[in-house]
Amino acid sequence: MHWYATYTKSRHEQKVRERLTRKEIETFLPLVERWSRRRDRRKRINLPLFPGYLFVHSKMDAHAHLEILKTDSMVRILGNDGKPIPIPDEQIFAIQALVKNGMAITPLPYLKEGVRVRVVNGPLIGIEGILLKSRPQKHRLVISVDLLKESVSVEIDELDVEALHL
Repeated sequence: MHWYATYTKSRHEQKVRERLTRKEIETFLPLVERWSRRRDRRKRINLPLFPGYLFVHSKMDAHAHLEILKTDSMVRILGNDGKPIPIPDEQIFAIQALVKNGMAITPLPYLKEGVRVRVVNGPLIGIEGILLKSRPQKHRLVISVDLLKESVSVEIDELDVEALHL
């Protein structure tokens, strides 16, 4: 048996987990506690650490594969060429240990230096550029004017950008 990542409909992770549990399929949905952003009040809520994703622990034979895919609100099992790819146990165990011990977990986007990004939060929202790492935990957004062959950069929080999918 191995762990596999599945992709669910937006905001359906907990419903899919419940449905798979009823089918006696082991699941893992790492949740983090956050303050809600409601206008009239603030309260603590549990949100998925990886929105849209749920982990399943299964043999992944043809029957299990079909049962998982037939689950309402399930989109797909992550893999390559239609074949599910298992996640190394140590990666799942590490996340489970963090969640179990109540560690303050901060999700980070998986961005590589040099990737083209768009700012999604803050005063620069909508600006596109290239992400560079200037020092640990600090990043720079580089904006270039091709015609002038000149560039400028500004320090930015990595959580305020998302990769552009070209």
